[in-house]
Amino acid sequence: MADIRPFRAYRPAKGLEDKIAALPYDVYNREEAAEVVKRNPKSFLGIDRAECWFGSDTDTYAPQVYEKARELLWKEISEGWFVQEEKPCYYVYQQIMGGRRQTGIVACASIDDYQNQVIRKHENTRADKEADRIRHVDLCDAQTGPIFLAYRRDPELRLAMDTAMAQQPVYDFISEDGIGHRVWVIPEDWTGRVKEAFGRLESVYIADGHHRCASAVKVGLKRRQENPGFTGEEEFNYFLSVLFPEDELQIMDYNRVVKDLNGLDKASFLKAVEACFTVREAEESLFRPSKKGHFGMYLDGTWYELAAREEILSSDAVKGLDVSILQDHLLNPILGIGDPKTDKRIDFVGGIRGLGELERRVHTDMQVAFSMYPTSIQELFAVADAGLLMPPKSTWFEPKLRSGLFIHSLKSEE
Repeated sequence: MADIRPFRAYRPAKGLEDKIAALPYDVYNREEAAEVVKRNPKSFLGIDRAECWFGSDTDTYAPQVYEKARELLWKEISEGWFVQEEKPCYYVYQQIMGGRRQTGIVACASIDDYQNQVIRKHENTRADKEADRIRHVDLCDAQTGPIFLAYRRDPELRLAMDTAMAQQPVYDFISEDGIGHRVWVIPEDWTGRVKEAFGRLESVYIADGHHRCASAVKVGLKRRQENPGFTGEEEFNYFLSVLFPEDELQIMDYNRVVKDLNGLDKASFLKAVEACFTVREAEESLFRPSKKGHFGMYLDGTWYELAAREEILSSDAVKGLDVSILQDHLLNPILGIGDPKTDKRIDFVGGIRGLGELERRVHTDMQVAFSMYPTSIQELFAVADAGLLMPPKSTWFEPKLRSGLFIHSLKSEE
């Protein structure tokens, strides 16, 4: 059963929330991050990407970068930029994008639940990407970016959120990208009921943030080794999360663009595709598939609709994913994309960029593009429940959780 507990968050002082809240650290490259911080020195990106305060000759992963992150975090806390909750509590965090609301509960999840697979993953992680956040969390003595978790809908947790949202929010602002953000504190008399409700969940799922999650867990395990008398109640045994019920989440399409036709001319390529897909010219421009097993393809100025033939469909949790069908029956055998994680001939375009971006790429540096039907949250659950992994770039979640709105301190004494 899931151990999801309340915590004493550090959060922005009233009036600073819109200036501090920042998109996740890995959304930006170094130059983009530096520009954001230059424009807004209060942005939490200055802590998450502290290399912004150094010249380009300083390595992104130099020791002084992590020292700077720690210095800034605790300096800003001491100067009153952040306030800490008096008692452990849960929070409701709601984001609004294009009129659609996404509402979850902010809490701390157990590293033991990650270890024993109550918290289930659907992606592998890379040690080099983990190493950066391990050093950041360990040296800052705090988790600054929440892990995006999902769970199957629960009426008690829904009632807790609705009860909190009947009050005035502690934050209500619109960020520069037009996303609305609201935060409520769940009333203290609901704390026990929320903990018990989470405790009845058999599984919780990582939706986004696999590297941040693995890094937080490894910091906790490291500190257990350094503190052999640990009780399990120390803050390092838990990591910062926002947990969303399945019906609140929207997974967007994660589209593909490929640099060439692997030596084929257009006619030979289309004939090869027809072996596993029915192919017809789409009636509409910017073709977006409306159901599973269907794909859009943009080639030589024309949009096509591809429909997977019955014989290549599968009930297997992984092989039945649309991203797997496209990879296994087109990208690999026809276009020669054997490993999409490493092949430089393929790139991936998040659905938030729109289908116009696929056309732009084909007219500039690519030759063919594929628009995807989004992976469903139920498909994600099924893969994780089977103990399997999704292919790379299977899911794109929007909107992104903001860093800096909630900080989970790992210090043993506050």
